[in-house]
Amino acid sequence: MPKMKTHSGAKKRFKVTAGGKVRARHAFTSHILEKKSAKHKRELGAPALLSGEDVPRVKRLLGVRK
Repeated sequence: MPKMKTHSGAKKRFKVTAGGKVRARHAFTSHILEKKSAKHKRELGAPALLSGEDVPRVKRLLGVRK
């Protein structure tokens, strides 16, 4: 059997931490920024942790076994 390939779209968007959590970018950060407050935009810059329901699917796409 050949090796499983990592999903190219997922590897650009998600990162698995050492503890097994999945980090991602926040939504709503690319345009229409003028009406958002500086505080809101600053908080959106920090990485988000995915909710528990999405983690198994993303880990499968990344080929992580944990």
